[in-house]
Amino acid sequence: MAPAPAEYREVVPKQNTFSSWRGRLAQRAVHGAWAWVQRTGSVTAERPGRFRFGSLGTGTRLAFPLGTVFGEPWIHLGAHCIVGEQVTLTAGLMPDLDLGPDPILRIGDGVVLGRGSHVIADTTVTIGSDCYFGPYVYVTSTNHSYDDPHQPIGKQWPRMEPVEIGSGCWIGTGAVILPGARIGRNVVVAAGAVVRGEVPDHAVVAGAPAKVVRRWTPADGWQPPLRTPAPVPIPDGVTPEQLVALSDLDDATVARLAELDESENENENGAEGQVEEGAGTRARSLGPAAPGGGVPATRLAALDSDG
Repeated sequence: MAPAPAEYREVVPKQNTFSSWRGRLAQRAVHGAWAWVQRTGSVTAERPGRFRFGSLGTGTRLAFPLGTVFGEPWIHLGAHCIVGEQVTLTAGLMPDLDLGPDPILRIGDGVVLGRGSHVIADTTVTIGSDCYFGPYVYVTSTNHSYDDPHQPIGKQWPRMEPVEIGSGCWIGTGAVILPGARIGRNVVVAAGAVVRGEVPDHAVVAGAPAKVVRRWTPADGWQPPLRTPAPVPIPDGVTPEQLVALSDLDDATVARLAELDESENENENGAEGQVEEGAGTRARSLGPAAPGGGVPATRLAALDSDG
């Protein structure tokens, strides 16, 4: 007679404890071995492996496993770059070509290339410093041609145009940057956008083909206006313990803290001659940090007394 099926939330006894233990051990061993392979297989300036890049800056790391990489003598990577897994970097149409004395693919300092991205530089591609690429971005200086209607498109000689991406750009997941694209500084390219032609500085582009949907200028600021306020950076000197303590505060306490700050700011700005005294009052009201770097005890005491 077959055993009755287990009821919902009923603990089912393990059938083979030894096999389960062996499985967990094997899983830990596989994960540990793969982590070791990833660390050992990554490419850096100190450990370039078989690759001979024209330049590989300090602190730059290409994660393992790499994608297709060839023409590396004509590939120059700046310092402190992060190149994700399965990223393809190529210079020239095929391996073992002599591409001349100048670099073909230039990547600036602090660039991040997301997993599975491709940068295909059959002619010059330049990526400025501090650019961030999401996963699976495709940048190419080569495109197919179809001038001859009687020949297969794949057999026709491709078109090539240089690509330039200015510093400080954000390139969203799955974006495609086509030959001849000239992207300015601090440009946001939306996920899935297909970019060709020129994009001005401080613009946001989206769509296929990509169009400017928002732009900043010194005269008008962001147009259309941003819909959300700018994020406030964490002030210098704030410790992780203080951030944890702040995250535990409820909304009412946060609102009362904000009211105290506003009232202190008003007092400090009331008279120019009292700025120094107001700053001292603020420092005294904040008091010393709580043990372990939490919210100042005097501040919390002030909240209790106000209530």
